[in-house]
Amino acid sequence: MSIITLILAALVALEHFYIMYLETFTTQSKATARVFNMSQEELQRQSVSNLFKNQGIYNGLIAVFLLYGLMTGSKLLVLVFLLNVVLVALYGSLTADRKIIIKQGGLAILALLTFLF
Repeated sequence: MSIITLILAALVALEHFYIMYLETFTTQSKATARVFNMSQEELQRQSVSNLFKNQGIYNGLIAVFLLYGLMTGSKLLVLVFLLNVVLVALYGSLTADRKIIIKQGGLAILALLTFLF
């Protein structure tokens, strides 16, 4: 893997740790409301809060396994988790907000392109 791929993939992992932080630890904060374009009142609903915390764990695990792949030099693991991020961002852009493909998937797409070429 090139140094550019390593850097971009590490940034994808950091991005997902940040998403995990927002969703799991600061679920009802102003920052979380702003990033996810939701009201704080909506984020305070128990069902929404629980769903966010669950999503946060998934995002954290994506980051952990992506970093693990980078540290061990496992190209397959890095490829799988970059594809995971891109496919989830694509799904989110089709079902929730078109901007998700750039916001969440942009770095992963760049990392994937540098990985493949």
